[in-house]
Amino acid sequence: MDLDLAQVRAFTTAAGLRHFGRAAGELGITQQALSKRVARLEARLGVRLLERGDGHGVRLTPAGERFLGPAGKALEAGTAAAAAALAAPGPHPRVDVWGHLYAPLRALAHVLADTPGLTVETGTGRDHAAVAEALRRGDADAGLGRVPPGPATPGLSHRPVRLEPVDAVVSAAHPLAGATRLRPADLRDSTLRCPAEPGRLDFLTRFADRFGIAHRTGGPNLGPAPFLTAIRDDPACFSLLPADAVPDTAFPEGLRFVPLTDPTPLYAWSLLWPGGPEGTPGLRPLLDAFDRTGRARRWLEYDADRDWLPEGGLSAVS
Repeated sequence: MDLDLAQVRAFTTAAGLRHFGRAAGELGITQQALSKRVARLEARLGVRLLERGDGHGVRLTPAGERFLGPAGKALEAGTAAAAAALAAPGPHPRVDVWGHLYAPLRALAHVLADTPGLTVETGTGRDHAAVAEALRRGDADAGLGRVPPGPATPGLSHRPVRLEPVDAVVSAAHPLAGATRLRPADLRDSTLRCPAEPGRLDFLTRFADRFGIAHRTGGPNLGPAPFLTAIRDDPACFSLLPADAVPDTAFPEGLRFVPLTDPTPLYAWSLLWPGGPEGTPGLRPLLDAFDRTGRARRWLEYDADRDWLPEGGLSAVS
């Protein structure tokens, strides 16, 4: 089935903002035009994706929940295809990123903003193993994401470029929602919600093991909006998000973000590339740019008395 990406974008924007009027304003079209695009998409698919509420508010149907994640990926693929066709020729390194709800592109955006003239192409990988394979094949020049602790991947080098504090995200109805800060151990009686099957995500698994979080749940990753909505609707659960992360869609109302201290968990972003530690000449500008931004923004500060990194992460930053 061929999909009209303008219709798909109308749906994802309305689904993210949960409001037709605000979605139309963001897209720069009339509300009537947005409504028609969504209606045509629903007619093409043969299912209702959004339920209209009072005023201009909307909510996702079960079919809309299932469609939202793949729809976002389809838009990303369309944007990447257009960028590839229009890209000016030149030796721009391709950087493949991976992550679940966490957003490695935020770190890359800071580096590019700090380094005028540096240009890269970006792609999206499923996970560390998939990006490592793309690097070995020569389909990418570098990767950016979380490299699990353990033996180095043969033929590849990596180094951490950012240690990012994470906050707890809970429903406003969670018993700890009113706290100004929490210790990780305070969450031991709550359920950790994962944006995948529990056990697949190394950082969240190690966090839960270290701080005694026995109850864990997860499911398919349908994107930030459904995931955060599930947390909002379950006062018994929590998850972790980088402290300055801002999802592409608006936060659902009814969430609280609470800093974690004593210790502060740190999520390590790393650059991964083929070859030796120095990188190829074409990759050196990117590696140097990450070094400069990391120093200026103090991305690699670590205090063993204050912070927590999963076992095996310390040797990477020493």
